[in-house]
Amino acid sequence: MVAVVYSDEFLKHITGRVHPESPARVQVCAESLRELPSLHWLAPRPATMTELTWVHKLEYINLVAAMAQRGGGRLDADTPVSPASYEVALLSAGAWLVGMERVLAGEPTLVIARPPGHHARPSTGMGFCIFGNAALAAYFALHQGCQRVAILDWDVHHGNGTQEMVQADSRIAFCSLHQDPAYPGTGAATERGDHGNVLNLPLAPGSDGAVYRQVFTNQVEPFLRAFAPEVLIISAGFDANRADPLAQMLLEPADYGYFTERCRTLTDHILVGLEGGYDLGATRDSIVAVAKALLV
Repeated sequence: MVAVVYSDEFLKHITGRVHPESPARVQVCAESLRELPSLHWLAPRPATMTELTWVHKLEYINLVAAMAQRGGGRLDADTPVSPASYEVALLSAGAWLVGMERVLAGEPTLVIARPPGHHARPSTGMGFCIFGNAALAAYFALHQGCQRVAILDWDVHHGNGTQEMVQADSRIAFCSLHQDPAYPGTGAATERGDHGNVLNLPLAPGSDGAVYRQVFTNQVEPFLRAFAPEVLIISAGFDANRADPLAQMLLEPADYGYFTERCRTLTDHILVGLEGGYDLGATRDSIVAVAKALLV
């Protein structure tokens, strides 16, 4: 069995009619996954204030809450906050924690939640992201007794917020494959973390499945295998798809199924959480490919 954490509450984070990070992203993913057998559907719960302060400053959390209560605003030019956004962001963060609970119980899990999180920094949101979901899930695993947790971020954009939150902790390894140059301009190969626990793999625009597969074989897998994680968290952005409007990579949905298969050679304790992906069809087909790889 594979668990899926989802709620229609995620549709209530309103970003605006033309914003690429739309409610439809999670809606189409959930609809397609419901057509697959052997999936165990779970409801999320909100992250607690104590949990959020593992990765965020209290002042920032309160700022988001106050902004939503006032009727909304913007954390930056790309990151709107609507009246429901604070509560939905708590639920999105908590969804990753519910997912981690299932992973620790032996069930690979998909988290279909929004807003995404890998650009959110300790004191600010940015890049469509409000709370640092992946980093939070990693610290949750450590609080549950894990000793080594790895995060693989295959979103087309560097997970700058996640890296900032975990790079000083030797118990967490972070690996990011991302287009370079691209937003947010971080993620140089020279950024190695405080303990050699960070591996950034900048890739040129136009990189296709063959390039990614070579990088997986030669760099991603050896790095993660040497770290020997008990749990692997995947920040699963699908915006490196050929069809995606916000980047210039050339992946196909089937490539994400392959990546998932390779990750399963490292550990069966895998949490996959949605980050980017802005072409609805490509994102939908990619998450289905990942689910099928987990079900094998």
